[in-house]
Amino acid sequence: DIFDAIIVGAGLAGSVAALVLAREGAQVLVIERGNSAGAKNVTGGRLYAHSLEHIIPGFAESAPVERLITHEKLAFMTEKSAMTMDYCNGDETSPSQRSYSVLRSKFDAWLMEQAEEAGAQLITGIRVDNLVQRDGKVVGVEADGDVIEAKTVILADGVNSILAEKLGMAKRVKPTDVAVGVKELIELPKSVIEDRFQLQGNQGAACLFAGSPTDGLMGGGFLYTNENTLSLGLVCGLHHLHDAKKSVPQMLEDFKQHPAVAPLIAGGKLVEYSAHVVPEAGINMLPELVGDGVLIAGDAAGMCMNLGF
Repeated sequence: DIFDAIIVGAGLAGSVAALVLAREGAQVLVIERGNSAGAKNVTGGRLYAHSLEHIIPGFAESAPVERLITHEKLAFMTEKSAMTMDYCNGDETSPSQRSYSVLRSKFDAWLMEQAEEAGAQLITGIRVDNLVQRDGKVVGVEADGDVIEAKTVILADGVNSILAEKLGMAKRVKPTDVAVGVKELIELPKSVIEDRFQLQGNQGAACLFAGSPTDGLMGGGFLYTNENTLSLGLVCGLHHLHDAKKSVPQMLEDFKQHPAVAPLIAGGKLVEYSAHVVPEAGINMLPELVGDGVLIAGDAAGMCMNLGF
């Protein structure tokens, strides 16, 4: 069979593309190299609702979001001190203006389920090795030794898309284009999180830290409250790491010991550690978005920027 579309990657962009196409009656196949949608995806933890509200109005009522962000903190830090600005927003903002803390393994799996319910097909644990071309047009993919044909292929395989590079549509990612993000998931009782961050019900907090977390280099730290965990981490420009006096793991460890951070995570249990390359260059790293029989989306297209807001 020839599919109307094959989508490489079951992240946010890939799953939404599958959902929209399937709703229109297209025969869609999503190929994900992880064992499930979201299994290999990492984010600091904040999802802004405006775009997804257009696709699934009121999605947060059924999606596994962690908390509605109502509290913002911005801290400027030296090695031993910090000045923090707080902002509190009510719960009554319109749905499209809201943002939520999320855990991608849960959220991406739910989003892909919406696409499957609309008629899309998903196969997992398979890596797409190459794209199949005839007369200069992309007509399918080669995965696990098999050729699967489609009228259109959408590359949503994340930042540093090797497939887009092989096509000549994207340049090799430069260190100045990306940053390294590291994150720990720290478990705490729900009541403790709400007490420490002055939250009620499903309210959540987003905290950003500038200065000492990355030893003065480009980047910063973050902390997002989930239902019963904290997402704590930092991001540092890849091109600055050769000038760094500390390794990234050491930066994170020192960040956790900072007087402004340590009380927030005290007594917590580390349940997950992850790291990821994140795009930073915006329009300067955009590839060719459309080719004959192929389209690039999401992080592979440089469509997301990690600027801490």
